[in-house]
Amino acid sequence: MNIDLIIKEFISIWVVVDPIGSIPIFIAVTAHLHVSMRRKIAFKSVFIAAAVLLFFIIAGQHLLEALSIPLAAFQIAGGIVLFLFALTMIFGDGKPGEEKKQIHDNDAIHLAVFPLAVPSLASPGAMLAVVMLTDNHRYSIAEQLITAGVTALVLLITLVLFLLASPIQRVIGESGASIVSRVMGLILASVAVDNVLRAISSYFNLV
Repeated sequence: MNIDLIIKEFISIWVVVDPIGSIPIFIAVTAHLHVSMRRKIAFKSVFIAAAVLLFFIIAGQHLLEALSIPLAAFQIAGGIVLFLFALTMIFGDGKPGEEKKQIHDNDAIHLAVFPLAVPSLASPGAMLAVVMLTDNHRYSIAEQLITAGVTALVLLITLVLFLLASPIQRVIGESGASIVSRVMGLILASVAVDNVLRAISSYFNLV
């Protein structure tokens, strides 16, 4: 695999993981937490996302083929889940201030899993991308390992960006984070609808 293909893969994975777009989500769901807890969630969310994407790199294609699930159907289901999450960002009520400060480790783990690791980082689009970029019928083991390394690099950059989100949070404050959450919710809803429409078009061979 030459350098041009590696760069192309990096761009493809960067777009579907969308580290920049995930920062407002990270800020929104961790706005009420202490810096140490935000760091813990940042590490956990990126680690979990890496584990999920690695699973799909290794076994995703086999799993979908074994269940006779077309990629388009998987993308539609993922788009629906993403849309429902976006609605909670737009219309959801925040917790009272004191309740937010009393968050426990179990709550932190939950936030790291949902919505940060899945579906923000390890989104349906990202899962589909790594499955397609490691197609067992088209790519060798060495090429698939390179794809795994590129994915790890994107997630490492994401972790750095998450750790830098705390200074951003101090600047915009909790009210700013609330506004960002609702705006990002609207954008995520649009992305989810687009994913579903594209998958339906692909499934029924409309284009």
